[in-house]
Amino acid sequence: MAWRSRLSYFGLRHLSIFSNPSPSSWTKVVSDAEKIVGYPTSFMSLRCLLSDELSNVAMHVRKLVGTKHPLLNTARGFVYDSRNNLQMRGLVVLLMSKAAGPSSSDPIHDSMVSGIYPSQRNLAEITELIHTAFLVHRGIVNLKEWTNSDGPLKDMQFGNKMAVLSGDFLLANACTGLAQLNDTKVVELISSAIGDVVQGIYHESSGSAEEDSLTVASWEDQAFLSHGALLAKSCQAAMKLARHNTEAQNLAFQYGKHLALGHKLNSELQPFVKSGSEGAVFHLDSAPVVFHRQIVGPERWQQQLKQAQNMSRQIDYTKLRGLIKMERGVSQALDLCSYHGNKALEAMKCFPPSDARSALENMACALNKF
Repeated sequence: MAWRSRLSYFGLRHLSIFSNPSPSSWTKVVSDAEKIVGYPTSFMSLRCLLSDELSNVAMHVRKLVGTKHPLLNTARGFVYDSRNNLQMRGLVVLLMSKAAGPSSSDPIHDSMVSGIYPSQRNLAEITELIHTAFLVHRGIVNLKEWTNSDGPLKDMQFGNKMAVLSGDFLLANACTGLAQLNDTKVVELISSAIGDVVQGIYHESSGSAEEDSLTVASWEDQAFLSHGALLAKSCQAAMKLARHNTEAQNLAFQYGKHLALGHKLNSELQPFVKSGSEGAVFHLDSAPVVFHRQIVGPERWQQQLKQAQNMSRQIDYTKLRGLIKMERGVSQALDLCSYHGNKALEAMKCFPPSDARSALENMACALNKF
């Protein structure tokens, strides 16, 4: 399979270029990168978030206080939470724009600020609005799984309506901004990315974690649709706006794709490799589990699931984690994370040395820090 050839190509993790000194904290890497583009990108969407229309929605969302509707947590982390910068995609688009600079073969006569065209800044904000809209939409609760402990059913239904309304409002603003870029190729690219995310979320919600058909290849396809397509195509679109050639556009696409996949792998590996996460709950369709299931086979996997169930037939994740770590699934997921980080670094080699390029390389290197 393709992933096997990737692992054998890069060899053992200690031979990876991630062994070079690099920032160990993703938050620090992002903070340093923000200084290069000229302002904190965490405030990128404030013009939209502080609009009168969304302010009215926010007033209604306050009615959800006291319930467990996920829209509340999404709203609290709209701009920044204590662990992750939610505006990473826009920041990468700005850094990519600055790293590539203006096109020498077909320059555009427009004023640049901090080495970035206004259209590229607008694209970065559009990318963030799209991502935020889907974050809000993901907060819709499946009322079939609703319990009394979640809160009154009437409030949960109201929360779902607010999630749909808020997400649609953000998407509408993004589409308006997209049209104002006046570039049909960029509109086509970002529109296709929106379609990819919708398809990815649909497969996430309709698929079962216990399906025997789930493979590493299908995990990568699914992860690209729901997490990689928007960043990859936004980076490509940033090159198109500056009139860079097809090669530069493809390199930008490759960087965004591999950074996004590596970032998702890193987050899914956290419960298995980070100290102090022994009691953490993890998804049964996360990459380490998918690798493990492919190693042990469907029959043994079902036995292990039953073995990890407690008296009330709920999964004991601490016990299941121990069973998974006895095989090589976690190490193979780590190798795949290294692969994507290496591919992201490879894509940056053709860009001229600069602070922006270094920041993008630091982001790729930080993927293998846990």
